[in-house]
Amino acid sequence: MADAETTHDAPVSTDVHDAPVELLRDLIRFETVNPPGDEKACIDWIGELLDAYGVEYDTYAKDPSRPNLFSTISGGDGPPLLLYGHVDVVPVTGQEWTHDPFEAVVEDGHVWGRGTLDMKSGVAMFLATFLRLAAEDEQPPGDVHLLVVSDEEGGGDDGLGYLVDEHPELFADIDHAIGEFGGYDMEIAGVETYPIQVNEKQVCWLEATFRGNSGHASFPHEGTAMGKMASFVETVDSERLPVHITPAAEQMFEALADAVPPEQAEQFEALLDPEQTDDVLDAMETETKMFDALLHNTANPTIVDGGDKENVVPEEVTVFLDCRLVPGQEPEDVMAELRELTGQEPEFEVVRFDSGPPSADLTPSRNWVRFSKQRPVAPRFRC
Repeated sequence: MADAETTHDAPVSTDVHDAPVELLRDLIRFETVNPPGDEKACIDWIGELLDAYGVEYDTYAKDPSRPNLFSTISGGDGPPLLLYGHVDVVPVTGQEWTHDPFEAVVEDGHVWGRGTLDMKSGVAMFLATFLRLAAEDEQPPGDVHLLVVSDEEGGGDDGLGYLVDEHPELFADIDHAIGEFGGYDMEIAGVETYPIQVNEKQVCWLEATFRGNSGHASFPHEGTAMGKMASFVETVDSERLPVHITPAAEQMFEALADAVPPEQAEQFEALLDPEQTDDVLDAMETETKMFDALLHNTANPTIVDGGDKENVVPEEVTVFLDCRLVPGQEPEDVMAELRELTGQEPEFEVVRFDSGPPSADLTPSRNWVRFSKQRPVAPRFRC
């Protein structure tokens, strides 16, 4: 059993499995903003909970300040189930909050704080379920594993990426897992639907570097790197990249067209015609952002770097782009789309590309989609 020092004021008891909301509040109070993460105190506290319930666990760390925790409750001969989630969160700098993002205030039936959705609420549910199993005498049908990781928001190099590369034995017998909420109910045109995630878009981080005329800022200058970058960003911010229709998206929209009223059915069918897709998305009233992301590569400028003095026009400016690629697409594809869209030729550098699996094989095409009382189960992939 791993050792864990007390690093948080949250009490450790053997009845917390009945209080997932309080587990969530305790988790939120750990300021695990990534970067830098510093998830160790939170992981250690989870270890203390497992200790209190008499459950053994192990920690694995590439960086000692960013450990990952793995624990197992033994079950019967049934297939094992993995419950996994991350405890790091994105930053809060420069944001206006109704309540302190790390106080976990409860108001109007909601818990307020950074990580309530992504994904400390999920970790709280998994942890409550896991501890409940430990507290009960009845053995689960199969082994149940709990995995709590660091560094999801930074790409997973210290988290799941590290575990998959260095400790693949942890996952050797696991065919079933519940992670970051791949499915949820969704009401569309009065019809309750239940999408099933079959793939994910691929993370592709790019740097686009622009070069131009430079000099003293007291004189007028044309063709500057800053101007080129600004024009590029404005276009990327306001225009879509080309349409890509995967087999999963095609089946999803066909299934929805079969289930919704005729007017909305025509919209979903038209989404599958690339010449109409964008116009239909502009006209739709619900779920447009999700559908938009399913049908396009996306590129969002997130960081700009350039210039080092107030009165000097910089020769070079770089913008960071968080791109998410449709399954089957490569970095070269989105770079070509960005050049075509903007009419510019920046120097692109691939900072990170997490190549995903190819588009899911969903044959036979229509038999795979199931219905129950106008509740289609349709494939989708996560954005």
